[in-house]
Amino acid sequence: MDFKFGIEDEGFREEIRAFCRAELPADWGLAAYNDREDTPKELGEAVRAFQRKLSVKGWLTLAWPKEHGGLGAGPMQQLVYNEEMSALRAPGFGGMGVAMVGPTLMLHGTDEQRAKFLGPISRGELSWCQGFSEPGSGSDLASLQTKAVQDGDDFVVNGQKIWTSGAHKADYCILLARTDPDAPKHKGISYFLLDMKSPGITITPLTNMLGSDAFNQMFMDNVRIPRANLVGELNRGWYVATTTLDFERSGIQRIVFAETLLDDLIAYARASGLMAKAPVRNKLAELKIEFAVGRLLSYRIAWMQGQGLVPNAEASVGKLFSTELQSRFAVTALSLLGSGGMLTRDSARVPADGRFSSYYLAAVSYTIAAGTSEVQRNIIAQRGLGLPRD
Repeated sequence: MDFKFGIEDEGFREEIRAFCRAELPADWGLAAYNDREDTPKELGEAVRAFQRKLSVKGWLTLAWPKEHGGLGAGPMQQLVYNEEMSALRAPGFGGMGVAMVGPTLMLHGTDEQRAKFLGPISRGELSWCQGFSEPGSGSDLASLQTKAVQDGDDFVVNGQKIWTSGAHKADYCILLARTDPDAPKHKGISYFLLDMKSPGITITPLTNMLGSDAFNQMFMDNVRIPRANLVGELNRGWYVATTTLDFERSGIQRIVFAETLLDDLIAYARASGLMAKAPVRNKLAELKIEFAVGRLLSYRIAWMQGQGLVPNAEASVGKLFSTELQSRFAVTALSLLGSGGMLTRDSARVPADGRFSSYYLAAVSYTIAAGTSEVQRNIIAQRGLGLPRD
């Protein structure tokens, strides 16, 4: 069995590296690119300029069908792109719009919705947030209580969402709301595209341990959404939402991005003399092997997509393995670094620009976001292994 990529894929990999070397500063890295509110304005402009160049090349929507403005690349070529952009810590992704909203609209949207949204998404002109979770509806998402009542050509929405990443900057929101309160909980939900400039929306930031205000609460008081912004059938939004979630869980980025930090940790261990200790060498080697396993799981998902298969349980396996690994790695990094690992990025003697302390704090959420580990295990058990519920 040959695990090597083909000549064409390897050539594309080199093209990506050359482009990033030419277009990004030589010292570009994780310390410069973050979602904190104190991110310099000029850095945000640099990111947007870089992504506009990617859009011109067609790379932001590499795997989108040509009829929707993409290049029609296969899943393996998209994987190579994601792998290289993550390894270079480059802002080479179009965010939720490209990865989740666009593909969902291709499958479930109307011709009018695709005509209105796909072009701006492919050009990086629209930012999106996800209005799914609520204070009482996280892992049990189908128990959500935000209501949408039809009134003529509009739906009137009242309710609250939480953990809405980027809501304070988003142009649109993919929103789940209950449109039939008497139906079973999975069958009375609808999926909407909400203009975040609509009257009646109030955003309250939630500052996390990293000092980031990326999380938000969103309150909706008689917010009107045109019926034209209903995605899929009325009361069948749950099935549209599961499509969106499958796109969210199937990427290689989280593994590769974390492995770049592992390489930083290995370099630090060598420079500091920690590598002379056998337990340290063994632990770092073990982590390197586990990250290799994570890559292979992602390769399998991409291969299945290329064969026309739906990697539902496999995507959950990849998500579960990678986020649990990230959590273990964060704990190991702080253990090896000792007190220096707790220093923040603005401290004088912080190792690796404070990436490890920031990563440790961020990793707390990784096994929760995009579906908890418990939810992933249930999906694997039921859809992958065919085990019965209860």
